[in-house]
Amino acid sequence: MSGEHPSLPGRLADELLADSAEAWPVAASEPAYQSAYVSVTVDTIVDRDGAEHSRAVVRPNGAIGVLALDDGDRLLLVEQYRHAVGRRLIEIPAGTLDVAGEAPRDAAARELAEEADLHAADWRSLLHLLATPGYSSEGWEVFRATGLRAVPEADRTTREAEEADMAQWWLPFDRAVDAVLAGRITDSMTVAAILAEQVLRSR
Repeated sequence: MSGEHPSLPGRLADELLADSAEAWPVAASEPAYQSAYVSVTVDTIVDRDGAEHSRAVVRPNGAIGVLALDDGDRLLLVEQYRHAVGRRLIEIPAGTLDVAGEAPRDAAARELAEEADLHAADWRSLLHLLATPGYSSEGWEVFRATGLRAVPEADRTTREAEEADMAQWWLPFDRAVDAVLAGRITDSMTVAAILAEQVLRSR
């Protein structure tokens, strides 16, 4: 069904409503910061009426996350310090796409091994997200991982910096959903992954 809403501003959408590609012209782009992980530019964009607007754009490498479930339907969560928010957060294992040429699925497997000492036999893409599209180009992909086994002791990663005291927790999946809804888990990738998995289970 399409057309105007019968009593409120806006149009009625059908079930195929989706994001779409569009690119406004960029009149100028000034670099503000550059590193191996992220760049920042100040872009001057031109709207449909020809007016110019200044926009800061953060361009990270992109990231992946892993929703890992054991045979008892327990969800793996890691706890680590996040300096930008000054808190220890409960998250799914995740990391940036910082290895040249590495496929997202391979990056997910690497992060699961590095952060949780785990390999997974079965992988499925669960979710694609844009992190903060108001000012960042960063995209995320979350994978569902099952068939878990431990990485041999001799092959485990020595974790450093914020990851040095990272803790790993196993939480029954339904309790993870409760933790999200109660606001005890607030990391956006983790929240989205848990709720997406819950929705898929209810279909």
